[in-house]
Amino acid sequence: MIPRPLDPLRSIKLKLGLLVVASTCVTALVLKEALETGIRGRHAFPFAVLLSLVVTQVLAHGMTSPLRDMTAVAREMARGRYDRRVRASSRDEVGDLARAFNAMADDLAEVDRRRRDFIANVSHELRTPISALHAQLENIADGVTPVRRETLQVALDQTERLGRLVAQLLDLSRVDGGGEPLHRSPFAVRPFLSDAVDQARTAHPQVRFTVEAPPGLTVRADRDRLHQVVANLLDNAARHGRGTVTVTARASRAGLVLEVADDGPGIPPGERDRVFERFSRGDHGSDGGTGLGLAIARWAVDLHGGRIEVVDAARGCRIRALIPATG
Repeated sequence: MIPRPLDPLRSIKLKLGLLVVASTCVTALVLKEALETGIRGRHAFPFAVLLSLVVTQVLAHGMTSPLRDMTAVAREMARGRYDRRVRASSRDEVGDLARAFNAMADDLAEVDRRRRDFIANVSHELRTPISALHAQLENIADGVTPVRRETLQVALDQTERLGRLVAQLLDLSRVDGGGEPLHRSPFAVRPFLSDAVDQARTAHPQVRFTVEAPPGLTVRADRDRLHQVVANLLDNAARHGRGTVTVTARASRAGLVLEVADDGPGIPPGERDRVFERFSRGDHGSDGGTGLGLAIARWAVDLHGGRIEVVDAARGCRIRALIPATG
């Protein structure tokens, strides 16, 4: 590894100044020694210039090598390779640029990893219900399975799962597209939650839902986006709980606080941030969910400028969403 003696300096201008001074001093010293020893100037001058170029090359290497490295790494990233980085030991503006370049490369590598994971997960999520539906219909067509209500209900469940996945993928396309507008309007919270619970009860008739919200509580928000939050939280709680789901709403100085709690096994503290990532289903990978609901809920809450998190609970899982108050 070639040394970089000027790396501790914090200014590229200072480095250029020292480079000029060092080159001039080397040339002057060589000519002085040559004249004192009786060597003619025309013979000493080429040697002085050559030695000055060597000193300049050694000192300037650390100034230009990060730029050359960035060019090489950028070419590799254009080919789809994101594993190379730039040596960023310099403390000047070029070093700052190298560190920013490495940070950008890390972000691109993470985006590429998530893209690959997203494609793999979508392919898996689509293949599972399609394979089950294909096998069911094939058995019916071949006469292996008689046409009964239970048989058709299995096929209907798979088509509903496909429909949910497609709808959530469309929502995620809005997330990635950015700039989704909000249409805020005031509305009463308790009837809004009751409607959401009625829809959730239709999908999960075996679950007992409870709504706790004070009469007269209102919020100014995008009703459709907030419905996405509540619907996904209710669906998540119904699938992971043991039969009881409670949704509560209350006003605070910061805004509207929504909480959805279930009586299931809960979420370990180390996994509480990860559950809001796409296709993250923790230890419940076979519960019929797509792993997109909480990611969409977080997106809708973020659009409102709020926050969503898993909070401590005496039992089960409790997810809290804060919708900030607006003028």
